[in-house]
Amino acid sequence: MYEAFFGLKEKPFRMTPDSRYFYPSPKHLDALNHMVYAIEERRGFVVITGEIGSGKTTLSRLLFQRLDPRTRTAIIRNTHVTAKDLIVQTLEELEIPHKPDTTKTRLIGLLNEFLIDQLRDNANVVLLIDEAQNLRPGVLEEVRMLSNLETETEKLIQIVLMGQPELRSTLWLKQLTQLRQRVSLYYHLGPLDEAETGGYVTHRLQVAGANGTSIFDVEALPKIFQYTQGLPRLINGLCDRALLTAYVNETTSINPEIIDEVAAELPALIREPGATATATRAMAMTNVTADKRGDDE
Repeated sequence: MYEAFFGLKEKPFRMTPDSRYFYPSPKHLDALNHMVYAIEERRGFVVITGEIGSGKTTLSRLLFQRLDPRTRTAIIRNTHVTAKDLIVQTLEELEIPHKPDTTKTRLIGLLNEFLIDQLRDNANVVLLIDEAQNLRPGVLEEVRMLSNLETETEKLIQIVLMGQPELRSTLWLKQLTQLRQRVSLYYHLGPLDEAETGGYVTHRLQVAGANGTSIFDVEALPKIFQYTQGLPRLINGLCDRALLTAYVNETTSINPEIIDEVAAELPALIREPGATATATRAMAMTNVTADKRGDDE
């Protein structure tokens, strides 16, 4: 509706994940590079956490673009499942033939045979489980058992658990000690800071065809951070509505007053300052020590 008015080719703040709009903030690049390294070095388990709307799905899509083209990938997004359902989904994602009445033990056997064949062809296999915080502890334990598919020197399957911050709390359950000890990398994807929020807005406008045109006033950018606290999904919602409001008002410049108006109309977009700070601090030490832990095991 407003694209032509602002000289844009498309809407820059759509909610759907699109790797073209990936904003390379230091934290997002760090998470991506760590995941690529862990997978290519066959380190086994990787755990990535982040709040809703922090950019995890976009990051996962970019991850698969960065991997060796020979890498076989399986993505599980439905995590309200049994252990057997999870294995069946994995086989289906990897296009491994199986019969509906096959036992779980045989399904794992079929997966193991496939993984060995891929290793012979020098191809890696990645299983990414999104929304992993929904997995029951018993299912997570089954995921750990999948990581036992290995040779004396190589992990046959690389597993990425991606989810909201409560995933880490689940992994600290006593019954999941063995799984937790197998994780070679923990990374918490924190929100953008104020400078990064401004960069994020500018980046998405440029990708959408703004060609350097300044649509958001410089004074409006701190307001966007104030209301969203740097969460990309909230930034998208606020900025999209701000563009629509400016279009209706026939103004090509979005000032702080428009941001205030939109935030008042959309209270769900407002974040309390520091709302994500606790989660970010809780992950800080883990991020620093993750690689060392992996090297020591």
